[in-house]
Amino acid sequence: MIDNKEFKSIKSILFVCMGNICRSPSAEAVFRQKAKALSLTLDSAGTVGSHVREKPDHRAQKAGVARGYSFDNIKARKVTVKDFERFDLILAMDERNVKDLMKIAPAQHTDKVQLFLDYADNFEDQEVPDPYYGGARGFQYVLDLVEDASDGLIKRITS
Repeated sequence: MIDNKEFKSIKSILFVCMGNICRSPSAEAVFRQKAKALSLTLDSAGTVGSHVREKPDHRAQKAGVARGYSFDNIKARKVTVKDFERFDLILAMDERNVKDLMKIAPAQHTDKVQLFLDYADNFEDQEVPDPYYGGARGFQYVLDLVEDASDGLIKRITS
């Protein structure tokens, strides 16, 4: 787990879900907008590669764009071992993602893997639910969660 002193040194963040077409690209788009004043490298990826090079789910984009977020230049990709060296913080959307990331994480980088919602201040949820098989309301809820977690993380980085 990253301690308070280390938050100041964060320069790169990777958001991770399973397929990298709903939750993690939404988190990337939200965080990119909210943290635009900070000089950070941001990306998203999936633990599986079944959607590689695809744009985010149209429902995720519709919900995000309606709130002012851009999904430009976001395309699905699979997490690689190099990501653990490249990124200072790797934020998983759920516990399954954490387990999958830990299977490939080099031992010296396992402390970089955390649940994104550990930074949420206004929700008690610990995981961002996968909205893929649900309706539009699920995509709105994902945005509510990632907006809150983004605000909480930015507060920690900048304080």
